[in-house]
Amino acid sequence: MVAGRAPGLEIAIVGMAARLPGARDVDAYWRMLLEGREGITHVPDADLRGATPGGDRLRDPALIRSLGLLQGVDRFDADFFGYSARDAESLDPQQRLFLEEAWTALENAGHAPEKFDGAIGVFAGCGLGTYTLRLIATGWFVRQQVGFQKAVANDKDHLSTVTAYKLGLTGPAVTVQTTCSTSLVAVHLACRSLLSGECDMALAGGVTAGLEPGSVFRYQEGNILSMDGRCRPFDAQASGTVVSNGVGVVVLRRLDEAIRDGDNIRAVICASAINNDGSVKLGYLSPSVSGQYRVIRKALRLAGVHPDTIGYVEGHGTGTLKGDPIEVRALTRAYREQTGRTQYCALGSVKGNIGHPDTAAGVAGLIKTVLAVENAIIPATLHFQAPNPELELEGSPFYVNDTAIAWPGAGRPRRAAVSSFGLGGTNAHVILEQAPDRPDPRAERDEQLVLLSANTGGALAALAGRLAERLAGDADISLADVAFTLRNGRADLKERAFFVGSRPRIVEQLLSFDAAPAQGDGPAPHQPAWVVEGTLAQWRALASAYCARVPSTTHAG
Repeated sequence: MVAGRAPGLEIAIVGMAARLPGARDVDAYWRMLLEGREGITHVPDADLRGATPGGDRLRDPALIRSLGLLQGVDRFDADFFGYSARDAESLDPQQRLFLEEAWTALENAGHAPEKFDGAIGVFAGCGLGTYTLRLIATGWFVRQQVGFQKAVANDKDHLSTVTAYKLGLTGPAVTVQTTCSTSLVAVHLACRSLLSGECDMALAGGVTAGLEPGSVFRYQEGNILSMDGRCRPFDAQASGTVVSNGVGVVVLRRLDEAIRDGDNIRAVICASAINNDGSVKLGYLSPSVSGQYRVIRKALRLAGVHPDTIGYVEGHGTGTLKGDPIEVRALTRAYREQTGRTQYCALGSVKGNIGHPDTAAGVAGLIKTVLAVENAIIPATLHFQAPNPELELEGSPFYVNDTAIAWPGAGRPRRAAVSSFGLGGTNAHVILEQAPDRPDPRAERDEQLVLLSANTGGALAALAGRLAERLAGDADISLADVAFTLRNGRADLKERAFFVGSRPRIVEQLLSFDAAPAQGDGPAPHQPAWVVEGTLAQWRALASAYCARVPSTTHAG
């Protein structure tokens, strides 16, 4: 019997950000998924020779040269986040990446922390801090005389609290560590915090960035690494996974409040559940059918949805000979309690595209699934040719799609599920559904006031160019919504510009915008003035107080 979920328990996903192998951002990630591309790097001999002594190892047939790398790991705007050059150099790349993507996710949600009326929490975890370990091993901390406080701030325990400090977030800041399931467990904990009223918005996700270009591994039978350097989820030829870097963040709000505030709701979390396998399994690192079955069953019951209404499951899907069959057995057992239908629900795993980004794996799968629900397309599971016979898919509710397929709504919201299972047995499962229909937009004025701000003139000009490209290339974007978000959902940084007019006029102004300050002996740029009645002394006092608060400003339009 399906129990209906209590009203008011749904959580809206209102913002997302990610950087994954082969994808610099969420839009690039979706394009890669739709095109069926792999983001894995295959290390050439030239790079390998530089990392290994002699040439004998190059001929080792067990050498695995495949790994998932990220773009721009060595780039970080230290000044933007208030770091000195030396502090930034000592900072674990995982903290740098998570800070950048947390900021991007909040911008994607249209909520600047200083303009949000409520507490924002952050729940996240990261991988082993190999960068910091190398700095310690080489004596960098000692040579640079980096103090204990700075060294502690690079520990993985401080990921969430450093993010809260740098972004000014006053809700709970909790670092989560459950190995591979970390980021989906973080999503679950963030949902609970929102429902209990501890925070009014929450960031949740994870990051792993321990791999470097040229890293190689050696295949060992029975290990989780793929022999041929490709992850083949649920396939008969699967031999393991590919290790990867990655980072992903989602922004969550209570659904009723997101609707009230007109947020761009990407999808709705109906329910989530976590548990642990306990000791009833072959070993500590082994997965458990019973543990995974229990967490899936619990999430289904909390969501109050029938398995027949779920059209897609994003599996943990590491492509291992033991893990994939156990996962499908657990799913089948949970679904069979309520349905006898066979092969009606697509099953996939993004690890065929990006490998296994460890602590960021769950949120990477979640973001993929949100995009699938939102766009009504289920991307292909890469490298799938024939199912592993141990899965027994023929008698199960599931099939693996090897091509992208359309996903019609069939008169009800599209629904999906996401699994993430951690080494050591902490399991997480989330049930999603399509966002509710939004009311038709009201007629908007032909002319709008568009505000932009950035930390530097160059960044401001680049921002103007990107906005012009987006407005010119997508006629479906509401100019009124753009103007509202830029005014109310963006931080007010020190370099600013405004543009007034109709859509074509604003695009023209953006394209011709030059953020360089005025040169020569011409008049200085106009500054805002505040004129009130009173004595000259009062005017001077007010002007001094006001000017002390207003940063440098550029005008256009």
